[in-house]
Amino acid sequence: MNTTDYDRIAAAIRYLTRHRKRQPELAELAAHIGLSQSHLHRLFSRWAGVTPKRFLEFLTVQHAKKLLDGSESVLATAHGSGLSGPGRLHDHFVTVEAVTPGEYRSRGAGLTIRFGIGESPFGPVFVAWTERGVCRVGFVAGGGVSAEKEALRQAWGRASLEGDELRATALARSIFSAPFEAESPPLTVHVRGTNFQLAVWRALLRIPPGQVVTYGRVAEEVCSAQAARATGSAVGGNPIAFLIPCHRVIRAGGITGNYAGGATRKRCMLAWEASRQSIGGAEMEQAGGAP
Repeated sequence: MNTTDYDRIAAAIRYLTRHRKRQPELAELAAHIGLSQSHLHRLFSRWAGVTPKRFLEFLTVQHAKKLLDGSESVLATAHGSGLSGPGRLHDHFVTVEAVTPGEYRSRGAGLTIRFGIGESPFGPVFVAWTERGVCRVGFVAGGGVSAEKEALRQAWGRASLEGDELRATALARSIFSAPFEAESPPLTVHVRGTNFQLAVWRALLRIPPGQVVTYGRVAEEVCSAQAARATGSAVGGNPIAFLIPCHRVIRAGGITGNYAGGATRKRCMLAWEASRQSIGGAEMEQAGGAP
């Protein structure tokens, strides 16, 4: 199996996370990955938009705690904050199209779902969609494509499935680039879930890229802090990775575990988003725009 850029970056992320307390230098990291320092520096900077040293700052638990401290009112205020460019709100980019109660019961009867594999900064990604929007996004991991297709069948058991690799490639490109492009058109997701799940998923869309909140804060937004466990189950049941950003929810204290795509991928996604937020803000300041 060929080693991809994401595989190399993921290995670097794992190493930096494991040794973050002593802040390893580029030479040590390059030796561990098996690349020259210059090659690793170029690859990392191209992938993340920042150097490995800067990226390390986004991975630390201290940074996660700092984000939590600054996110006290994220879910209450983000929707009206009017951010633009790389900082625009995720729910301005994603529109939720929920199935009706009748469609929920029918489990996709009479519906055609197309699917395929595309590329993302975080490895191969399985994408499925109906005429009304994207209905599944999942990272292809240990179980491969067959595991993703089986999950799709479980949710939409009576739908017809058709492969479409060309469209899947284009959709994946749009999913992972459009949130940071001010002029990109919004995407629609077509989801099948209970009313409570839908409420939780809509709350996730109000968390801006590069920010994190706890499960408890999401629960408070949806109904009550006492529902944190049920909220966690709804977050974990999200069928549309990245677009509905469950990776932005972490445990109290800054722990970034509990992600279907793996803890390393979750750290990569948060740091990738945060680095782009940082770059976007700096560019706007240089241009004389609003931060």
